[in-house]
Amino acid sequence: VQLVEFGGGLVQPGGSLRLSCEASGFTWDVYSRGWFRQAPGKEREWVSCISNSDDTTYYADSVKGRFTISKDNAKNTVYLQMSALKSDDTAIYYCAADPYCTEIPDRVNYWGQGTEVTVSS
Repeated sequence: VQLVEFGGGLVQPGGSLRLSCEASGFTWDVYSRGWFRQAPGKEREWVSCISNSDDTTYYADSVKGRFTISKDNAKNTVYLQMSALKSDDTAIYYCAADPYCTEIPDRVNYWGQGTEVTVSS
């Protein structure tokens, strides 16, 4: 089982980035897919999730209206489109896969290795 993230980088405040997470090694469509992030010195926090059952999307209040999660089942890929980025969004972003959308990191079955996002002028 492998999750690999792409798309992190340095972006100015107010800018946009799109993260991708490609999955391999398991039946992707039975897992809900999400994103978490961990800023320096802070605990890992949930960002967003898309349900495998009905494609319902969920967002943390801190990113609602600015981030959009989507997926492409044919490509086994989930995306996180991030807009209106703020310095507080600076973190390592992790892709997650679990049978159910969860906000609790300890309940996540599979993790990617993370991709770093830095929002700075």
